[in-house]
Amino acid sequence: MGEMAGFQLGVIGALFLSVASSVSIVICNKALMSNLGFPFATTLTSWHLMVTFGTLHAAQRLKFFESKSIDMKTVMLFGILNGVSIGLLNLSLGFNSIGFYQMTKLAIIPFTVLLETLFLKKQFSQKIKFSLFLLVVGVGIASVTDLQLNFVGTTLSLLAIVTTCVGQILTNTIQKRLNVSSTQLLYQSAPFQAAILFVSGPVVDQFLTKQNVFAHKYSSIVLVFIILSCLIAVSVNFSTFLVIGKTSPVTYQVLGHLKTCLVLGFGYTLLHDPFTERNIIGILVAIFGMGLYSYFCAQENKKKQAGGDLSLGSQIKDKDGTPLLIQDKDSHEVKKLTKNSLV
Repeated sequence: MGEMAGFQLGVIGALFLSVASSVSIVICNKALMSNLGFPFATTLTSWHLMVTFGTLHAAQRLKFFESKSIDMKTVMLFGILNGVSIGLLNLSLGFNSIGFYQMTKLAIIPFTVLLETLFLKKQFSQKIKFSLFLLVVGVGIASVTDLQLNFVGTTLSLLAIVTTCVGQILTNTIQKRLNVSSTQLLYQSAPFQAAILFVSGPVVDQFLTKQNVFAHKYSSIVLVFIILSCLIAVSVNFSTFLVIGKTSPVTYQVLGHLKTCLVLGFGYTLLHDPFTERNIIGILVAIFGMGLYSYFCAQENKKKQAGGDLSLGSQIKDKDGTPLLIQDKDSHEVKKLTKNSLV
């Protein structure tokens, strides 16, 4: 019970950190790009990842965590895939209307559910699917305003959906199957993500903005906001891997839409962005869907836990009925396995 309570506390902490840091960086980047005229989103993301790696490297040298070697090919492909997905999302925004870009982000949840069902044989109950449907509809009502289709934009959106879903599923799968922490995986993969975005970022940004990031005039206030954005990004990147590792890619996407609702609310409250009845209705529907998702997930986890307790009780009962000599042998084997696992 103590371990379960500690795990739940860790999940709550990870969720809170993810929401707080993501909303903070959105507000910071909006000020940087909209008010200060720094439109180079992809290049900025590469700087985020460089600072993240530098921070984690310093933390590792100070023994805050232990580095764990992961197969280089796996880490390299994983890092490149995540870097490509970020670039494709930015290109999707550049080639599509804002409304279609929001639809692209909304499509990530059902596509993730589809991939996990087909390839990982994960089962999603009808209640979970219904709550996710409500969430997606609510966010769609609140954020999607116009839909303008074009072939290039649609192709980029589809590629962005696929790479993002696969990347997030791998973030969860690698941590669990290779028994690495979120910090260890981020530390190993961040250099590859940063490298591909640092090379492609200026090209993508120049294509989208018709401006050169290296020829931009950097005022002191712009530099301050860039540094602030990079520092917040360390928390964003860390909490992203942490949430996906402790929960699931679908839960992370649900959390992402909560951030969208919060950003819309903050935009109206702090920045006086236009807000309509449609926004309010959409946010309320989305929050209701999130509440249902959280409730149904909690209920299913309780059932699984109760089933595990019953199974453990049955095993204990079977052990109590075995001869003493066999019990001692089993105890010796368990101790031996425990010792090996600790080594």
